[in-house]
Amino acid sequence: MPNVNRQILLVSRPQDHASVDNFRLVEAPVPTVGDGQVLVRNHYLSLDPYMRGRMNDTKSYAPPQPLNQVMIGGTVGEVIESRNPQWRPGDKVAGLFGWQEYGLSADGRDLRKVDDALAPLSAYLGVLGMPGVTAWYGLNRICEPKFGQTVVVSAASGAVGSVVGQLAKVKGCRVVGIAGGPEKCRYVTETLGFDACVDYKAGRLYEDLKAATPDGVDAVFENVGGAGLDAVLRRMNAFGRIALCGMIAGYDGQPVPLQAPALILTNRLLVQGFIVSEHPDAWPPALRELGALVANGHVKYRESVAYGLENAPEAFLGLLQGKNFGKQVVKLI
Repeated sequence: MPNVNRQILLVSRPQDHASVDNFRLVEAPVPTVGDGQVLVRNHYLSLDPYMRGRMNDTKSYAPPQPLNQVMIGGTVGEVIESRNPQWRPGDKVAGLFGWQEYGLSADGRDLRKVDDALAPLSAYLGVLGMPGVTAWYGLNRICEPKFGQTVVVSAASGAVGSVVGQLAKVKGCRVVGIAGGPEKCRYVTETLGFDACVDYKAGRLYEDLKAATPDGVDAVFENVGGAGLDAVLRRMNAFGRIALCGMIAGYDGQPVPLQAPALILTNRLLVQGFIVSEHPDAWPPALRELGALVANGHVKYRESVAYGLENAPEAFLGLLQGKNFGKQVVKLI
Protein backbone atom coordinates (compact mmCIF):
# COMPACT_ATOMS: atom_id res chain seq x y z
CA MET A 1 0.00 0.00 0.00
CA PRO A 2 1.45 3.43 -0.91
CA ASN A 3 2.02 5.87 1.94
CA VAL A 4 2.21 9.25 0.16
CA ASN A 5 -0.77 11.15 -1.25
CA ARG A 6 0.22 14.12 -3.39
CA GLN A 7 -2.27 16.99 -3.24
CA ILE A 8 -2.66 20.48 -4.66
CA LEU A 9 -4.01 23.08 -2.25
CA LEU A 10 -5.46 26.51 -2.91
CA VAL A 11 -3.23 28.73 -0.78
CA SER A 12 -4.25 32.26 -1.86
CA ARG A 13 -7.07 34.13 -3.58
CA PRO A 14 -6.43 35.45 -7.10
CA GLN A 15 -5.83 39.15 -7.51
CA ASP A 16 -7.65 39.73 -10.82
CA HIS A 17 -6.09 36.88 -12.83
CA ALA A 18 -5.49 33.43 -11.37
CA SER A 19 -1.89 32.21 -11.36
CA VAL A 20 0.12 29.13 -10.45
CA ASP A 21 1.15 30.96 -7.27
CA ASN A 22 -2.39 30.49 -5.94
CA PHE A 23 -1.67 26.75 -5.67
CA ARG A 24 0.81 24.56 -3.81
CA LEU A 25 1.79 20.91 -4.31
CA VAL A 26 2.13 19.06 -0.98
CA GLU A 27 2.50 15.51 0.27
CA ALA A 28 0.22 13.95 2.88
CA PRO A 29 -0.24 10.42 4.21
CA VAL A 30 -2.58 8.14 2.31
CA PRO A 31 -5.77 7.98 4.42
CA THR A 32 -6.35 4.98 6.66
CA VAL A 33 -9.57 3.13 5.84
CA GLY A 34 -12.08 2.79 8.65
CA ASP A 35 -15.39 0.94 8.96
CA GLY A 36 -17.74 1.75 6.07
CA GLN A 37 -15.07 3.71 4.22
CA VAL A 38 -13.67 3.31 0.69
CA LEU A 39 -10.20 4.30 -0.56
CA VAL A 40 -9.89 5.27 -4.22
CA ARG A 41 -6.80 5.74 -6.36
CA ASN A 42 -7.72 8.56 -8.71
CA HIS A 43 -6.77 7.96 -12.34
CA TYR A 44 -8.07 11.21 -13.84
CA LEU A 45 -8.91 14.67 -12.51
CA SER A 46 -11.46 16.96 -14.15
CA LEU A 47 -10.66 20.63 -14.76
CA ASP A 48 -13.69 22.87 -15.28
CA PRO A 49 -14.35 26.61 -15.63
CA TYR A 50 -16.56 26.76 -12.52
CA MET A 51 -13.47 26.21 -10.38
CA ARG A 52 -12.30 29.75 -11.12
CA GLY A 53 -15.36 31.22 -9.41
CA ARG A 54 -14.84 29.03 -6.36
CA MET A 55 -11.36 30.50 -5.93
CA ASN A 56 -12.89 33.89 -5.04
CA ASP A 57 -14.30 34.71 -1.61
CA THR A 58 -17.50 36.21 -3.02
CA LYS A 59 -21.19 35.38 -2.91
CA SER A 60 -22.10 32.69 -5.39
CA TYR A 61 -24.30 29.63 -5.77
CA ALA A 62 -21.80 27.63 -3.69
CA PRO A 63 -19.34 28.41 -0.88
CA PRO A 64 -15.82 29.48 -1.91
CA GLN A 65 -13.01 26.98 -1.97
CA PRO A 66 -11.37 27.09 1.50
CA LEU A 67 -7.73 28.12 1.61
CA ASN A 68 -5.05 25.57 2.45
CA GLN A 69 -7.31 22.67 1.53
CA VAL A 70 -7.36 20.33 -1.47
CA MET A 71 -8.73 22.13 -4.54
CA ILE A 72 -12.19 20.86 -5.47
CA GLY A 73 -12.85 18.79 -8.58
CA GLY A 74 -14.35 15.68 -10.06
CA THR A 75 -12.29 12.50 -10.26
CA VAL A 76 -12.53 9.00 -11.62
CA GLY A 77 -10.48 6.05 -10.47
CA GLU A 78 -10.35 2.59 -8.89
CA VAL A 79 -11.25 1.30 -5.45
CA ILE A 80 -8.06 -0.08 -3.89
CA GLU A 81 -9.33 -0.78 -0.35
CA SER A 82 -12.85 -1.04 1.02
CA ARG A 83 -14.45 -1.70 4.38
CA ASN A 84 -17.87 -1.14 2.86
CA PRO A 85 -19.91 -4.11 1.52
CA GLN A 86 -21.24 -2.00 -1.37
CA TRP A 87 -17.79 -1.55 -2.91
CA ARG A 88 -14.98 -3.94 -3.79
CA PRO A 89 -11.35 -3.41 -4.76
CA GLY A 90 -11.19 -3.07 -8.52
CA ASP A 91 -14.49 -1.22 -8.85
CA LYS A 92 -14.20 1.84 -11.12
CA VAL A 93 -15.85 4.91 -9.63
CA ALA A 94 -16.47 8.60 -10.22
CA GLY A 95 -16.27 10.92 -7.22
CA LEU A 96 -15.44 14.43 -6.06
CA PHE A 97 -12.06 13.94 -4.41
CA GLY A 98 -10.43 17.05 -5.85
CA TRP A 99 -6.85 17.66 -6.90
CA GLN A 100 -5.15 14.70 -5.22
CA GLU A 101 -4.01 11.19 -6.05
CA TYR A 102 -6.05 9.32 -3.42
CA GLY A 103 -9.50 9.97 -2.02
CA LEU A 104 -11.35 8.53 0.97
CA SER A 105 -15.14 8.14 0.89
CA ALA A 106 -16.72 8.19 4.35
CA ASP A 107 -19.59 5.85 3.47
CA GLY A 108 -19.45 5.16 -0.28
CA ARG A 109 -22.63 7.10 -1.00
CA ASP A 110 -20.73 9.86 -2.79
CA LEU A 111 -19.38 7.41 -5.38
CA ARG A 112 -20.89 6.49 -8.75
CA LYS A 113 -19.91 3.19 -10.37
CA VAL A 114 -18.74 3.51 -13.97
CA ASP A 115 -18.08 1.00 -16.71
CA ASP A 116 -14.75 1.31 -18.48
CA ALA A 117 -15.90 -1.34 -20.97
CA LEU A 118 -18.48 1.13 -22.31
CA ALA A 119 -16.12 4.11 -22.51
CA PRO A 120 -12.67 5.12 -21.24
CA LEU A 121 -12.58 6.24 -17.62
CA SER A 122 -11.86 9.84 -18.59
CA ALA A 123 -15.18 10.04 -20.47
CA TYR A 124 -17.00 9.88 -17.13
CA LEU A 125 -15.57 13.31 -16.34
CA GLY A 126 -16.86 14.70 -19.63
CA VAL A 127 -19.54 13.48 -21.98
CA LEU A 128 -20.72 10.79 -19.50
CA GLY A 129 -20.33 12.98 -16.43
CA MET A 130 -21.18 16.46 -15.19
CA PRO A 131 -20.51 18.29 -18.48
CA GLY A 132 -22.68 15.86 -20.44
CA VAL A 133 -25.55 16.07 -17.96
CA THR A 134 -25.19 19.86 -17.94
CA ALA A 135 -25.58 19.89 -21.72
CA TRP A 136 -28.57 17.54 -21.61
CA TYR A 137 -30.38 19.48 -18.89
CA GLY A 138 -29.89 22.96 -20.33
CA LEU A 139 -30.92 21.90 -23.81
CA ASN A 140 -33.92 19.75 -22.94
CA ARG A 141 -35.31 21.44 -19.86
CA ILE A 142 -34.64 25.11 -20.72
CA CYS A 143 -33.96 25.53 -24.45
CA GLU A 144 -36.67 22.97 -25.35
CA PRO A 145 -35.72 23.03 -29.05
CA LYS A 146 -38.18 21.86 -31.67
CA PHE A 147 -37.50 20.31 -35.06
CA GLY A 148 -36.29 22.90 -37.56
CA GLN A 149 -35.50 25.59 -35.01
CA THR A 150 -32.11 27.31 -34.81
CA VAL A 151 -29.94 26.71 -31.74
CA VAL A 152 -26.75 28.67 -31.05
CA VAL A 153 -24.07 27.23 -28.75
CA SER A 154 -21.11 29.20 -27.42
CA ALA A 155 -17.81 27.49 -26.54
CA ALA A 156 -19.01 24.97 -29.09
CA SER A 157 -15.84 22.85 -29.16
CA GLY A 158 -15.71 22.52 -25.36
CA ALA A 159 -16.83 19.72 -23.10
CA VAL A 160 -20.37 21.06 -22.63
CA GLY A 161 -20.99 22.94 -25.87
CA SER A 162 -19.93 20.06 -28.10
CA VAL A 163 -22.52 17.79 -26.50
CA VAL A 164 -25.26 20.43 -26.62
CA GLY A 165 -24.89 20.86 -30.36
CA GLN A 166 -24.88 17.14 -31.11
CA LEU A 167 -27.99 16.58 -28.99
CA ALA A 168 -29.72 19.45 -30.81
CA LYS A 169 -28.83 17.89 -34.17
CA VAL A 170 -30.39 14.62 -33.02
CA LYS A 171 -33.59 16.63 -32.47
CA GLY A 172 -33.49 17.96 -36.03
CA CYS A 173 -32.40 21.52 -35.28
CA ARG A 174 -30.16 23.85 -37.24
CA VAL A 175 -27.15 24.26 -34.94
CA VAL A 176 -24.67 27.12 -35.05
CA GLY A 177 -21.60 27.10 -32.85
CA ILE A 178 -19.33 29.91 -31.68
CA ALA A 179 -15.70 28.95 -31.13
CA GLY A 180 -12.22 30.47 -31.19
CA GLY A 181 -10.10 29.90 -34.27
CA PRO A 182 -10.45 28.07 -37.61
CA GLU A 183 -9.24 24.70 -36.25
CA LYS A 184 -11.93 24.57 -33.58
CA CYS A 185 -14.59 25.73 -36.02
CA ARG A 186 -13.62 23.01 -38.51
CA TYR A 187 -13.90 20.42 -35.77
CA VAL A 188 -17.33 21.74 -34.78
CA THR A 189 -18.72 21.47 -38.31
CA GLU A 190 -16.78 18.58 -39.83
CA THR A 191 -16.55 16.21 -36.85
CA LEU A 192 -19.45 17.21 -34.59
CA GLY A 193 -21.85 17.94 -37.44
CA PHE A 194 -22.94 21.50 -36.58
CA ASP A 195 -24.43 23.35 -39.54
CA ALA A 196 -22.14 26.34 -39.10
CA CYS A 197 -19.55 27.75 -36.73
CA VAL A 198 -18.66 31.40 -36.13
CA ASP A 199 -15.04 32.17 -35.28
CA TYR A 200 -15.25 34.92 -32.69
CA LYS A 201 -11.54 35.64 -33.15
CA ALA A 202 -12.03 36.60 -36.81
CA GLY A 203 -13.35 40.08 -35.93
CA ARG A 204 -16.72 39.74 -37.68
CA LEU A 205 -18.75 38.20 -34.88
CA TYR A 206 -22.14 39.76 -35.50
CA GLU A 207 -21.84 39.75 -39.29
CA ASP A 208 -20.86 36.08 -39.40
CA LEU A 209 -23.53 35.13 -36.88
CA LYS A 210 -26.17 36.95 -38.95
CA ALA A 211 -25.10 35.07 -42.07
CA ALA A 212 -25.23 31.74 -40.20
CA THR A 213 -28.70 32.39 -38.75
CA PRO A 214 -30.83 33.65 -41.66
CA ASP A 215 -34.04 32.69 -39.84
CA GLY A 216 -32.96 34.17 -36.52
CA VAL A 217 -32.23 32.24 -33.31
CA ASP A 218 -34.79 30.31 -31.28
CA ALA A 219 -32.62 28.93 -28.48
CA VAL A 220 -29.17 29.65 -27.03
CA PHE A 221 -26.94 27.59 -24.79
CA GLU A 222 -24.65 30.21 -23.29
CA ASN A 223 -21.29 29.26 -21.78
CA VAL A 224 -19.29 32.45 -22.28
CA GLY A 225 -21.24 35.72 -22.06
CA GLY A 226 -19.72 39.02 -23.15
CA ALA A 227 -19.64 40.06 -26.80
CA GLY A 228 -20.94 36.72 -28.04
CA LEU A 229 -24.09 36.90 -25.94
CA ASP A 230 -24.71 40.48 -27.08
CA ALA A 231 -24.42 39.42 -30.70
CA VAL A 232 -26.82 36.50 -30.21
CA LEU A 233 -29.38 38.70 -28.43
CA ARG A 234 -29.58 40.82 -31.57
CA ARG A 235 -30.50 37.71 -33.60
CA MET A 236 -33.11 36.26 -31.24
CA ASN A 237 -36.63 35.50 -32.38
CA ALA A 238 -39.62 36.34 -30.21
CA PHE A 239 -40.12 33.98 -27.28
CA GLY A 240 -36.64 32.54 -27.62
CA ARG A 241 -35.01 30.64 -24.75
CA ILE A 242 -31.54 31.12 -23.29
CA ALA A 243 -29.96 28.52 -21.00
CA LEU A 244 -27.32 30.44 -19.07
CA CYS A 245 -24.76 27.85 -18.07
CA GLY A 246 -21.57 29.88 -17.67
CA MET A 247 -19.95 33.27 -18.12
CA ILE A 248 -16.35 32.27 -18.71
CA ALA A 249 -15.58 35.60 -20.36
CA GLY A 250 -15.64 37.14 -16.88
CA TYR A 251 -14.32 34.32 -14.73
CA ASP A 252 -10.80 35.73 -14.51
CA GLY A 253 -11.80 39.23 -13.46
CA GLN A 254 -12.79 40.77 -16.80
CA PRO A 255 -15.96 42.91 -16.91
CA VAL A 256 -18.80 41.40 -18.96
CA PRO A 257 -21.43 44.12 -19.28
CA LEU A 258 -24.57 43.25 -21.22
CA GLN A 259 -25.00 45.80 -24.00
CA ALA A 260 -28.45 44.79 -25.24
CA PRO A 261 -30.65 43.95 -22.21
CA ALA A 262 -33.67 45.71 -23.74
CA LEU A 263 -33.87 42.93 -26.32
CA ILE A 264 -34.84 40.50 -23.56
CA LEU A 265 -38.01 42.51 -23.05
CA THR A 266 -38.57 43.34 -26.72
CA ASN A 267 -38.49 39.68 -27.74
CA ARG A 268 -40.04 38.34 -24.51
CA LEU A 269 -37.10 36.03 -23.99
CA LEU A 270 -36.77 33.38 -21.30
CA VAL A 271 -33.32 33.60 -19.68
CA GLN A 272 -32.71 30.85 -17.14
CA GLY A 273 -29.50 30.27 -15.22
CA PHE A 274 -28.98 26.78 -13.83
CA ILE A 275 -26.58 24.63 -11.83
CA VAL A 276 -26.82 20.97 -12.79
CA SER A 277 -25.98 19.68 -9.31
CA GLU A 278 -29.31 21.12 -8.14
CA HIS A 279 -31.21 18.80 -10.47
CA PRO A 280 -30.40 15.21 -9.40
CA ASP A 281 -33.54 13.91 -11.12
CA ALA A 282 -31.98 14.75 -14.49
CA TRP A 283 -28.89 12.58 -14.09
CA PRO A 284 -30.35 9.10 -14.67
CA PRO A 285 -32.24 9.91 -17.91
CA ALA A 286 -29.40 12.09 -19.16
CA LEU A 287 -26.75 9.42 -18.60
CA ARG A 288 -28.93 6.72 -20.18
CA GLU A 289 -29.42 8.77 -23.33
CA LEU A 290 -25.82 9.96 -23.51
CA GLY A 291 -24.47 6.44 -22.95
CA ALA A 292 -26.53 5.11 -25.83
CA LEU A 293 -25.54 7.98 -28.14
CA VAL A 294 -21.84 7.58 -27.34
CA ALA A 295 -22.06 3.82 -27.87
CA ASN A 296 -23.69 4.15 -31.29
CA GLY A 297 -21.40 6.98 -32.39
CA HIS A 298 -24.03 9.70 -32.62
CA VAL A 299 -22.24 11.75 -29.96
CA LYS A 300 -18.49 12.25 -30.33
CA TYR A 301 -16.11 13.88 -27.90
CA ARG A 302 -12.53 15.10 -27.67
CA GLU A 303 -10.16 15.55 -24.74
CA SER A 304 -7.12 17.61 -23.83
CA VAL A 305 -4.93 15.64 -21.44
CA ALA A 306 -2.31 17.01 -19.07
CA TYR A 307 -0.02 14.46 -17.42
CA GLY A 308 0.80 14.48 -13.72
CA LEU A 309 -0.87 16.20 -10.78
CA GLU A 310 1.88 18.81 -10.68
CA ASN A 311 0.74 20.11 -14.08
CA ALA A 312 -2.89 20.67 -13.07
CA PRO A 313 -2.51 24.40 -12.27
CA GLU A 314 -0.95 25.22 -15.66
CA ALA A 315 -3.59 23.16 -17.45
CA PHE A 316 -6.33 24.94 -15.51
CA LEU A 317 -4.99 28.38 -16.42
CA GLY A 318 -4.82 27.26 -20.04
CA LEU A 319 -8.46 26.20 -19.85
CA LEU A 320 -9.44 29.71 -18.73
CA GLN A 321 -7.57 31.10 -21.75
CA GLY A 322 -9.21 28.71 -24.21
CA LYS A 323 -6.05 26.70 -24.88
CA ASN A 324 -7.79 23.36 -24.34
CA PHE A 325 -9.57 21.51 -27.13
CA GLY A 326 -12.58 19.62 -25.80
CA LYS A 327 -12.74 18.35 -22.24
CA GLN A 328 -9.66 19.13 -20.11
CA VAL A 329 -8.51 16.32 -17.82
CA VAL A 330 -5.33 15.50 -15.91
CA LYS A 331 -4.04 11.93 -16.07
CA LEU A 332 -2.74 10.92 -12.65
CA ILE A 333 -1.69 7.32 -13.25
